[in-house]
Amino acid sequence: MKLIVGLGNPGKQYDGTRHNIGFRFIDHYCDGHGLLINKKRDNGLYTKAKINDQDIIFLKPQSYMNLSGQVVADYMHFFKIPIEDLLIIHDDLDLYLGNYKLKQKGSSGGHNGLKDIENHLKSDKYKRLKIGISNNKTIDTKDYVLGKFTRSECEQLDILAATVDHIIDDFLVMRFDDLMSKYNSKNEQ
Repeated sequence: MKLIVGLGNPGKQYDGTRHNIGFRFIDHYCDGHGLLINKKRDNGLYTKAKINDQDIIFLKPQSYMNLSGQVVADYMHFFKIPIEDLLIIHDDLDLYLGNYKLKQKGSSGGHNGLKDIENHLKSDKYKRLKIGISNNKTIDTKDYVLGKFTRSECEQLDILAATVDHIIDDFLVMRFDDLMSKYNSKNEQ
C-alpha cells in the first residue's frame, strides 16, 4: 500500500493559497479518478483506492501545515505503510512556478511542514514531489506562502496538473530512481 500526502492548511480561508498546493494537486488527481477525499481519522481527510493494481491512500492532513508530521506518522502506523511507500507533495519557494522536482530524501529546506514530518518519522528518507511557487522577496515569506495565486498563475498550475497526475500514476508502478529520471530531466529550470 502506498500513501500520497498533499500538504496544506485546513479551512476555507486557505483555499487557493500557495502553501496549499499539495491539497490542490491531490484534489485534482482524485477528482479526475472519481475519488472523494471524505473519510476522517486521526486529524486527516483521506480516501483509499486501487489504481494500477496498487492499493493507495490519498491524505490531506487537517492539522496546520507546521503540525503535519503527527498525522502522517499516525496514518503510516495505522495502515502499516513503510517509509519507502510514502510520497509528500508540497510547495517549494526555490523552484519557479510551474516547475517541479522529485526528490528521494534530503533536508526540509526550511519548510516547516517537512521539518515536522522528519521529526515524527525520525528520518529524512521519504520521497517528495516539490512544486514550485516561486519566491517574491519583497513580501514577507509567511504572507507570500499564505497569499492566493493570481489568475495567470492558476493557468500555469492547470497546465502542470496533467504532469502531476502522470507522476502519481507512475509512482504507483515505477522504481523511484526511474521516476526521477523520467520526469526531473523534462523540467530543468
